Amino acid sequence: MTTDFKSDTAKSTAAEISLISMVIPVYNEEANLTELINRCVAVGDALAFDYELILVDDGSADSSAQMIQQAAEDKQGKVVGVLLNRNYGQHAAVMAGLAQSRGDVVVTLDADLQNPPEEIPKLIEKSAQGFDVVGSVRMNRKDSFFRRTASKIINKAVQKATGVMMTDYGCMLRAYHRNIVNAMLQCHERSTFIPVLANTFARQPCEVPVAHAGRSQDETKYSIMKLINLQFDLLTSMTTFPLRLLSILGGLLALAGFAFSIVLLVTRLVYGAAWAGEGVFTVFAILFIFIGVQLLAMGLLGEYIGRIYHDVRARPRYFIHKVVGISE
Repeated sequence: MTTDFKSDTAKSTAAEISLISMVIPVYNEEANLTELINRCVAVGDALAFDYELILVDDGSADSSAQMIQQAAEDKQGKVVGVLLNRNYGQHAAVMAGLAQSRGDVVVTLDADLQNPPEEIPKLIEKSAQGFDVVGSVRMNRKDSFFRRTASKIINKAVQKATGVMMTDYGCMLRAYHRNIVNAMLQCHERSTFIPVLANTFARQPCEVPVAHAGRSQDETKYSIMKLINLQFDLLTSMTTFPLRLLSILGGLLALAGFAFSIVLLVTRLVYGAAWAGEGVFTVFAILFIFIGVQLLAMGLLGEYIGRIYHDVRARPRYFIHKVVGISE
């Protein structure tokens, strides 16, 4: 009976899917773009559903925008180009693509071909079974040791903060049902980390293992500073836990300082003032500890206040310069 119910649900969900949207943010990817488009179109043509390929140029400085326009003109109705007027960042570009998408299921992936487009049918199959958010787990990752280690740490932090035990939040190869996409588009915060945002609305998420490839042509667009900024966006956009942690840390330090002051008082009475340079070095050590904690707290508070400042101004996440390739 349970198996029959699940089978009927999967059939019903599959019957509701008529159009698949593939949304890809593009930034200075002229070396990969032709291959990316050809592979995505080949995957789309092999699907049992209609599809649209939405390429969002995120203010590229190379010829990516021109290549997207040409592809949209050559494959009108299948390839849509969304050209932003400048660089707004990967997640803002994805949101621009989501807003333009019409599919019952929307698949996102990166343009660097580290997420092979040939893995898209795996995600669509899971979506057709009724899973409203389908994540992917990169198998045999080709990234550096630093990137893999940082990714593991961030994934653990996100799992703890959100309570959603998905393994690989850093992989952009994901599929969302239309109701999840519509819910995300109603959120207007400026700092957006799409996999986490989607999981806040997910009723039935799941993950599938996918292949992972090294960059075929050029180097990653993410420098160390961009990765750090991305992690700050992730941390501050999904939870206020760091602020609570600071309160706990402040309380523990206050207790430790009080206990240490008792120890210093007893030691001074027993051994006299000369035992530690008249206490000057001890005072400086304690002072530096508290100054460091205060600066850390002020920095984190500043991050949150900065987010509030940007949200209150309510400026658009992005500005679309042109949309090409839409079928009449």
